[in-house]
Amino acid sequence: MNNWYTKTKDEVLAELNSSVNGISDADAGERLKKYGPNSLEEKRQKSPLKMLFQQFTETMVVILIAAALLSLFLGKYTEAVAILAIVLLFGFLGFIQEYRAEQAMAALNRMVVPRVRVRRNGTVKEISAKELVPGDIVEVEAGNVVPADLRVLDSFNLKVQEASLTGESESVEKDTAPITKEDVPIGDRKNIAYMGTLVTYGRGVGVTVSTGMGTELGNIANLIATVETKKTPLQERLDKLGKMLALFGVIAAAVIFGIGILLGESAADMFLTAVSVAVAVVPEGLPAVVTITLALGGQRMLKRNALIRKLPAVETLGSVTVICSDKTGTLTQNKMTVTVVELPEHSIDFKPAATTEFAGQAAAALDFALAVSVLCNDATLEKGGAPGEEQVIGDPTETALLVAGAKRDIHKDDLYQTLPRVNEVPFDSDRKRMSTIHKVEGALPEYLQTLPDTPFLLCSKGAPDSLLTVADFVWVNGKQEPLNNEWKERILGANTKLAENGIRVLGLAFRMVESANGNEDMEKGLTFIGLTGMIDPPREEVKTAVENCKLAGIRPIMITGDHPLTAAAIGRELKFSEQYDAVSGERLHKADEEELFALAENTSVYARVSPEDKLRIVSALQRRGEVVAMTGDGVNDSPALRKANIGVAMGITGTDVAKEAADMVLLDDNFATIVAAVEEGRVIFDNLLRFIRFSLAGNVGKVLIMLVAPFFGMVIALQPLQLLWLNLLTDGLLGLGLGTEPAEEDTMRRPPRDPEKGALEKSDIIPLGVVGVTIAAVSLGLALFYFNPNEPEDLTWQTMIFATIGFAQVFQALALRSSAHSAFAITTNKLMVLVVVSSVLLQLAVIYLPFMKSFFRLVPLPLEDLLISVAAGSIVFFVIKIERRFFRK
Repeated sequence: MNNWYTKTKDEVLAELNSSVNGISDADAGERLKKYGPNSLEEKRQKSPLKMLFQQFTETMVVILIAAALLSLFLGKYTEAVAILAIVLLFGFLGFIQEYRAEQAMAALNRMVVPRVRVRRNGTVKEISAKELVPGDIVEVEAGNVVPADLRVLDSFNLKVQEASLTGESESVEKDTAPITKEDVPIGDRKNIAYMGTLVTYGRGVGVTVSTGMGTELGNIANLIATVETKKTPLQERLDKLGKMLALFGVIAAAVIFGIGILLGESAADMFLTAVSVAVAVVPEGLPAVVTITLALGGQRMLKRNALIRKLPAVETLGSVTVICSDKTGTLTQNKMTVTVVELPEHSIDFKPAATTEFAGQAAAALDFALAVSVLCNDATLEKGGAPGEEQVIGDPTETALLVAGAKRDIHKDDLYQTLPRVNEVPFDSDRKRMSTIHKVEGALPEYLQTLPDTPFLLCSKGAPDSLLTVADFVWVNGKQEPLNNEWKERILGANTKLAENGIRVLGLAFRMVESANGNEDMEKGLTFIGLTGMIDPPREEVKTAVENCKLAGIRPIMITGDHPLTAAAIGRELKFSEQYDAVSGERLHKADEEELFALAENTSVYARVSPEDKLRIVSALQRRGEVVAMTGDGVNDSPALRKANIGVAMGITGTDVAKEAADMVLLDDNFATIVAAVEEGRVIFDNLLRFIRFSLAGNVGKVLIMLVAPFFGMVIALQPLQLLWLNLLTDGLLGLGLGTEPAEEDTMRRPPRDPEKGALEKSDIIPLGVVGVTIAAVSLGLALFYFNPNEPEDLTWQTMIFATIGFAQVFQALALRSSAHSAFAITTNKLMVLVVVSSVLLQLAVIYLPFMKSFFRLVPLPLEDLLISVAAGSIVFFVIKIERRFFRK
């Protein structure tokens, strides 16, 4: 990209073959053909059909489809339809989520303004923003959105709010001077106004240097479009699990088929048995339970002000190891606030927690300074119904001064009753100050009564060093004293100390004058009052949230486009790290991938970063094996939001682009909500692991039954439809209950789960095996007791296996509940109680209702046999409790 900011106005105009009067319509037409319309291109997105197709390529789903086709081939139409129904449900839910997420480019396009004022053929005319071309001369004023990247030619107090692009909360004053330094961050390019930013003050004229996809906004659009989205940890783990189950299922089916043939059974019967084993291996309810559990988790998060846009993000939060946070509006209030007032004999802490009552000379001196800052002010403040509800309009720095005055009951409207403004000396970048002149009419407030008796009061504010050059006196406890070198050194020392802490400093001064002539000569012989320090303060709840992150083993990192001193100061206050310096974008630009990889290990505060930098930082962290959450609210955050494992956008201050690129939106823009969401994510992941272990242990038991039963003459221990019912009843209903268990006691006092670990660990194998063997042993034991090879039509033995497995898994689910409460607690998880009761009733209905028992080829059990089945199933409960108590740490 051409470094237009390094060139003079004449060089830019010459290179673009333009002039201050603009280009001709004919020339514009030719350039439009060459450069294309001034709009962001719609990248070719994945087609809906492709999205839908990809939902059915996951390993788990492929296994289910294969089982359905085999059932269809064997004429088992009921089984085939049941399995395919589950597959379709899972696929369509995933498709809906992904389709809704692919909208970031459309949001970017909505940011382009429809009409702009340009100079064509030597006259000013209005045209569509899409018709802008490089070389066009554009006029902008307060309230306009900048329509393209402009090199500023004339600035009349032009200030542009670039927070959505750079992350800096303060409006940037634009000038026309070239910048000689190369590789200057966007936030420091004072002679460029960027597409999509907002003019907040003054007016200006600029020449269009880039349009459409050639602009910085277009560059971000390209970054968003090229970012590859990765699978979530859950998706990767389930994929690995699915492949493992597929291999296990094939082996088990082949073994059972071979055993049957060796025992002299028919190939057709054994093929059906092999299909049954394959069905038994696959937890058909897993996709549905995962989707429903994530959806219910999303509903719970919504109650905590976190809106989930993509279901897998719920689980991803539980694995997050790093939270990369934008500063402005995320960690801070996005509102400049006066935090300190430095007066010659008083240093006044003006933070909210410290604004108690001031008394005596300190109160009088503070009110005097604030009155001058309120008078010398172009912003407006409308009083609200309660403190803090004021409506402010204007430059953030000036509105901060008005709010500070309002805290001391000093209001502009009240002061104007006795001190109306009659003239002004406007701010300019050379003088770095502004002054207003007020006529003294009537009785002044008590804190201004020490002023000399003259008809006019001149109030000035600006850069402290600028004011000191035109000041001859200093205001000390209501009196003028000569401004000697000692006073100057004290004032400049205080200014430096504040600036080093990232605080923006404004000096205040006044002078009593005899006339209202608004010229620069009036700004001489001023009396210096003091300094006001302001900053965009941290949100009060963020410090606690940061501490909770660290307690949970999550590393917080600040990534902002703001000034390094400001970023470092906020980082220290919030205890992001003990570092006293922020790593700047300038250093990042020079860093190669290896150095960036090293920086990512220890750096906690980055400042003056570009969208590309944010993307590189997130990528470097991911290469280090971190699961990264990226928070932000601006257009500049969107590529990184998309790249991160989970993108978190602000719901109130966030741009549409950020929201569309994100996986989760914070409805209250509260960083602390992220911590609550992380806790919810961990709970959900714990519950999903609990369900997977529950499901696999049960399926191990079923497979063992299918493998061992033929050796005792029971060739097909359970029919495919019976297995499918058990899997859906237990894995589905009971799994859903387990998926809504409350948090364990140590949920936020343990480190995040290692993202490299699978859904199962080696330590899970023995417990799974023990439970599976127990289920198989008690079920087969009862079957052997009831099996009579001389009466092949008596299916009591098969019904006992069916019933015992069902009851065993009910007790298994109860035993696996959260350790934070009793297995039989009702109030902690009412849904669990409901699904347990429902599972038992459905199991009984299949056995006893005539049309259902015949459909499933079962026989009604006498009460005595039913109680035996329940008692046998309860053994699993005690086995799990003993195993968890004595064999697990």
